[in-house]
Amino acid sequence: MNRNTLKLGLALSPIILAVAFLILTGFVWFGCRIEVPSSAMAVLVKKTGKTPAPGTIISTPDEKGTQLDVLAEGRYFYNPFLWDWGYHPIKDIEPGKLGVVFRRYGTDLPNGEIIAKDGTKGILPDVLTPGKYRMNPFAYEIQEFPATTINHGQCGVTVSLVGADPLNGKPKNVNTFTVEAGEKGVTTKTLDPGSYYLNPYMISVIPVSLQSSRFEMGGNDAIDFLTMDGFPVRVEGTVEYALSRDKAALLTHEVGDLDDILKKIILPRARSFARIEGSKGKALDYIVGETRQEFQNKLMQNLKDACGKWGVEIRSVLIRNITPPEEISSIIRERELAKQTATMFVQQITQAKSKAELAKQSGLAVQNKEKVDAETEKLKAVIEAKQTAQVRLTAAEQEKSVATLEKAAAEEHAKAVTAKATGEATVIRANNDSDAGVLSQNAAAFGTGEAYADFLVRQKTATMIESVLTNDDPGTLGGSILKTLQEK
Repeated sequence: MNRNTLKLGLALSPIILAVAFLILTGFVWFGCRIEVPSSAMAVLVKKTGKTPAPGTIISTPDEKGTQLDVLAEGRYFYNPFLWDWGYHPIKDIEPGKLGVVFRRYGTDLPNGEIIAKDGTKGILPDVLTPGKYRMNPFAYEIQEFPATTINHGQCGVTVSLVGADPLNGKPKNVNTFTVEAGEKGVTTKTLDPGSYYLNPYMISVIPVSLQSSRFEMGGNDAIDFLTMDGFPVRVEGTVEYALSRDKAALLTHEVGDLDDILKKIILPRARSFARIEGSKGKALDYIVGETRQEFQNKLMQNLKDACGKWGVEIRSVLIRNITPPEEISSIIRERELAKQTATMFVQQITQAKSKAELAKQSGLAVQNKEKVDAETEKLKAVIEAKQTAQVRLTAAEQEKSVATLEKAAAEEHAKAVTAKATGEATVIRANNDSDAGVLSQNAAAFGTGEAYADFLVRQKTATMIESVLTNDDPGTLGGSILKTLQEK
């Protein structure tokens, strides 16, 4: 290799590497990529490894063939030269349904067995409830069944379809109708109302009604018997009954459905009792009297005692009609009608007497009412007179009391006026005495009364004189006034 070739190889190396990387990336992305959508799963098939045994459906991880594990939703990368794959839809169990899984791979089950065990083919005991499941369709088959629904007023009797044979080596169970746990047959367990997801290959459920049922004993189903005196009598009525929950499983398996229970338990005992009890009375007893009610009560009690042992509850028995033979019923009815007519006449006579007595009592009542009204009016007049006199007496007493109070008030007023006048006279007298005392004292101070009077005259007039024209002789009036002005 010359130098130029080496240089050319070195120059092309990055390009070759880039091309190789692109080719490898494209191979991985487009050839190895597995895109599993949300509503599907991918089943892998291995192309390399050990060759599985003939007839193998699911290979082990080190063998060629279909693998058990599947790919869920997502993106995966597998070498297409080593693996192959296929897309399959997931299993969606709708509400109200269940899925039973059949395993297709494994060893065969022993003869007579259908439920798969570890490593065997067959039906898996566990069921699939509503939801989405990714299970390899080559390894498992899923069958859908409706869920078991027990309605209100019912119970579910369970029948085990798998388990040990109850007769194998157990002679004690030969004459029983229910089985123990782990055995085939009708179990004593019952289901309450609701929905249950049970494997139909393992457990069968029989809905049994616990509600009241009515049977009309009429027509061909009426009860006929002969009375003590040899007359045929027909009884028609209604029987209401229901099954006991704790004995529903045994009863339905031992006897049958409700129609079988009616025909095998209730009706035979009703007819048997009616014929025995009915033959104890005469035909007349079933036409008049209280025989019908007594017969009904005894029939109901007898059915309760006899059917209760089987788990059948008798809730009511109603005898609607007891029909005696026509040849005696007409005669007895006429005689009974005559008795009733006579009784009616007696009642009419009694009613007429009652009306007469009522009229008499009504007249006495009217008379007594008038007497009572008169006495009432008299009593009212007396009460009104007494009330009027009392009112007038009360008014007079009130006027007297008012006059007495007014007199007392006048006397008190006169006393007050006299006291006021006396007080005022005393005050005037005291004022006069006071003034006279003051004057006497002043007069004594001036020597004589004339001197004090002269002083007062001068004092009163001096303030009003502005000028005096007189001589200044103090002995004169003018001189005195002048002197007084000068002093001021």
